[in-house]
Amino acid sequence: MCATCGCSDDTGVRLTDLARPGPPPHDHSHGHDHDHPHGHGHDHTEPDTRTVALEVDLLAKNDDLAALNRQWLADRDVIALNLMSSPGSGKTTLLTRTIRDLGDELPCAVLEGDQETLLDAERIGATGARVVQINTGAGCHLDADMVAAGLSTLAPEPGSLLFVENVGNLVCPALFDLGEAGRVVIMSVTEGADKPLKYPHMFRTADLMLVNKVDLLPYVDFDVAACIAYGRRANPAVEVLEISATRGDGLDAWYGWLRRRVSLT
Repeated sequence: MCATCGCSDDTGVRLTDLARPGPPPHDHSHGHDHDHPHGHGHDHTEPDTRTVALEVDLLAKNDDLAALNRQWLADRDVIALNLMSSPGSGKTTLLTRTIRDLGDELPCAVLEGDQETLLDAERIGATGARVVQINTGAGCHLDADMVAAGLSTLAPEPGSLLFVENVGNLVCPALFDLGEAGRVVIMSVTEGADKPLKYPHMFRTADLMLVNKVDLLPYVDFDVAACIAYGRRANPAVEVLEISATRGDGLDAWYGWLRRRVSLT
């Protein structure tokens, strides 16, 4: 049990490489993945009953693994971006369009996080991009260990852009460093404009806030200016772009942001 958020531990985590037909290459279990980027073991002793101490210990271990992921990626010149949002914000639609538009210029690969199904990974795989599905079972977020296992299966091309599509959730994913080079939080205008006030840590940790589905603004009650102001109240340095992944609004600015991240890293 994850003391930080209360979700199930990752004994039910499953990795599926969509480029390889048949059953998943392996169910990730701690200490038995010899191709893990930094093969490590885990202590399965009974957890400390002091919840706060356990939470600190859990996050510290995750941060240590994230640092190893970050070095593993840097050694291969792979730029990893952690995409986070609530469910239904349009992450997968944005990813598929981005890969189709930029794939010839910037080789892209994806680690796709969901509790169940291969649906989003199949949509991404249809673009021709390499993708590995990480199903978390009852888990509500990806962590650095899951990403390390995913990296060993995905084997992203050196010099590529790696998108990590996190589980749809505005709470726990913000707590877990995955070893990424940047964080993108995606809002949609079908959500409440006050999300940055309700979930400030998510926006506080983001490098970029995307306000998606602006093509629906004539049909919904959503105050874009207020949402952006709330986001910058949580994080004055956050960059903000207004986009429509379906109609194409603002995507040139999004692609420019991606190019800058690649050139600066």
